[in-house]
Amino acid sequence: MANNDRPTRPESLDPDDAGDVAAKESRKAWRQRVSAHIAHLQAQLDRINTRDLGDDDNALAEKTKTHLEAARNAVNDHRRFAKSATVDRIYSNIHKAEVKILRLVPKDELTWYGMVVLAQARQHLGAVDPRLKTLEDRLKNSNNQLSENFRELAVSTLLAAHDAEEAGRARVRSFRNILLASVIATGLIAALFIIWGYVKPEVIPQNLCFQQPPTPGNPHPVPVCPIGSHAAGRDVLLVELTGLGAAALAGAISIRNIQGTTTPYSVPVMLIALRLPVGALAALFGIFLIHGGVVPGLTALDTGPQIVAWAIIFGILQESVTRLVDQQGKKVLDSARDSTRGVEEKGK
Repeated sequence: MANNDRPTRPESLDPDDAGDVAAKESRKAWRQRVSAHIAHLQAQLDRINTRDLGDDDNALAEKTKTHLEAARNAVNDHRRFAKSATVDRIYSNIHKAEVKILRLVPKDELTWYGMVVLAQARQHLGAVDPRLKTLEDRLKNSNNQLSENFRELAVSTLLAAHDAEEAGRARVRSFRNILLASVIATGLIAALFIIWGYVKPEVIPQNLCFQQPPTPGNPHPVPVCPIGSHAAGRDVLLVELTGLGAAALAGAISIRNIQGTTTPYSVPVMLIALRLPVGALAALFGIFLIHGGVVPGLTALDTGPQIVAWAIIFGILQESVTRLVDQQGKKVLDSARDSTRGVEEKGK
């Protein structure tokens, strides 16, 4: 095949005069979505600017342009440790641009904006919110058409919806940070137990070993550990890895009950990650409890495989704790609704 017959890769689109196609180098889906939305708002603003605007509206249009430029620049800010501030900057500027565009929309094009505002308000405001109820009544009496007479009502309702959306997103970020801190803390504790086991095998690993009861053929008790008959740091490692693996299996099964999210914060991933160190610690502490005679009906384990089997059981049982965290995560994600999800009445 000749060189000139080879298929060529399509060249990347260049940004237009406004700087859109802003997230063309990003692999993050949420950046692509907000970049497209910024381009859409820019197109609306450009269309409005073709009209003859008064001095007040010109100033408002310039400020709207500033908001879009700030959001566009934030989309291209890929600093890892500035993500939270970047997300807030993007969405707050997008929201303020949307409100200003609603103020600038010409009267003859205002008609159907009421339904757009109403949809966003129903996403984020409670059903008893007075602004939402008033807007619904006004639109119902005007055949669902927004008029200049209650444009300001639509503006205040949109502002309230945006504030509620940003508050919900802040709760998601805070919950994600709590989960991340929990994953790191429990992971460090699990690692410290392993290190302690290797440094002081007579302390931690010794509590993972049991004594076989004497038999007629062997009157002396025989130590039984997860690996061999002598306590060692590898016993702690085996028990924790077994519990971690069991927790990973339980987490894979529980994925069916964990919903995804369109927010930039990976709460579902953190919920699965939390299970791993918790499972490791649950297995370790569970064997400690059996060794201490706390578990009813169990005073000793006879073989190493039995110890490992109980580590698996305790690693799976961590699901009873992390399931409660999953439920809280679902509540937090439900509070951060956006336009990609179905409209439901809230506050009932």
